[in-house]
Amino acid sequence: MISYRNQLRASDFGSDFLWGVAISALQNEGAWNVDGKGLSNWDVFARKVGKIKGGVRPVIANDFYYRYKDDLMLVKALGFKVFRFSIAWSRILPEGMGRVNKEGLAFYHRLIDECLLLGLRPYVTLYHWDLPYELEKQGGWSSHQMQKWFTRYVKLCTDEFGDKVKDWIILNEPMGFTSLGYMLGKHAPGKTNLSMFMSAVHNAALCQAEGGRIVRAEVANAHIGTCFSCSEVLPYTDKPEDVLAAKRADALLNRLFIEPALGRGYPDDPDFPFLEKLHLHNKAWKYKDRMQFNFDFIGIQNYFALTVKYSPIIPYLHATEVKASTRKVPHTALGWEINAESFYRMIRRFWHYGGVKEIIVTEGGAAFKDVLNNGIINDDRRIDYFNQYIAAVLKAKKEGVNVNGYFAWTLTDNFEWAEGFNAKFGLVHVDIKTQLRTIKNSGYWFRDFLKT
Repeated sequence: MISYRNQLRASDFGSDFLWGVAISALQNEGAWNVDGKGLSNWDVFARKVGKIKGGVRPVIANDFYYRYKDDLMLVKALGFKVFRFSIAWSRILPEGMGRVNKEGLAFYHRLIDECLLLGLRPYVTLYHWDLPYELEKQGGWSSHQMQKWFTRYVKLCTDEFGDKVKDWIILNEPMGFTSLGYMLGKHAPGKTNLSMFMSAVHNAALCQAEGGRIVRAEVANAHIGTCFSCSEVLPYTDKPEDVLAAKRADALLNRLFIEPALGRGYPDDPDFPFLEKLHLHNKAWKYKDRMQFNFDFIGIQNYFALTVKYSPIIPYLHATEVKASTRKVPHTALGWEINAESFYRMIRRFWHYGGVKEIIVTEGGAAFKDVLNNGIINDDRRIDYFNQYIAAVLKAKKEGVNVNGYFAWTLTDNFEWAEGFNAKFGLVHVDIKTQLRTIKNSGYWFRDFLKT
């Protein structure tokens, strides 16, 4: 077992280990319609009644568009060396294709230049869930034109920023935006269509590889990766039906995008008929080579372990979650199980696929109900969480896994998708009304940790 109260030191990881923080454009920038920016799918989705907790919208978000210099100074003050952020596609291509918005490009040039001036290494994510609405109206990720649209967007980014940025992340959690957006309807664009989901999966797998090929061709000495959400899936009991339910959920949540990227094609499992439908729907055998790309690193993002049991009423998957609170195990404010040992096993699992050259934990963090008291936020539970999960990374590293970075999610409390401003992940508290920033104790913990 991992010792959760061990005395961690940053120096234990080596001098070349990357410590960073991550944000995304939609969740932080605000300025949703200024300086020529076009509408994104989330700008429109957030207007729909009942879709976002509290009925809020990312109109201002954290006002990062105007406060980026101050926020980067916080990154620097807390001791991080890497700043991961995403580009808002609709800020630089307001209609998704065609007309280029020079003011949008100028903003990202200023942001990148400020990072470099402060000695922060910019990690640019090309797609972090906000698609231009004009493309969404034409089918978005389920459209057969998606690869053409994405190619144009990626080439614009590499042409503009490739001389300054060497670290690129193609997609953030493709399983997240395809399933939540096109099958479950909980995120933009709010679709509940199995056929659209299967098309979106296929187009994302193709764009993931094609985006990598474009960056490789256009950017000298590029360091290219892509990010996967992952959750260890365990059966609730040892009954055969629960074991098979866990196997099906694992194929969907953990295998669906990494295996095509590694040249294995989509998972093939006779116990999961949905996978056969996916193969038939997309004629996957024709595209196996095009879905493969030799990434320099794989980003993994593990927010919870998952325990499931058989459920006949859930179509195709026939599995349902047994919540952490029901099982009386530690969990976050969102009900997500805290299990650093499970995280450690997932790091090892991705490494032992073979063909993975480097792993970076491109997001890691937890939401808790923070209380601001006399200018202080004593978030001991978040500090304990980071202690546990960073110890898991060190354990894997000492056992020979080439894991070379940990990026905390996130710098500031932000617009957390369907949770609105309800879920607090930040190392820095933000008063949504005044935009006042207050460093939490977890932020100070990282500052002191990184000094070692």
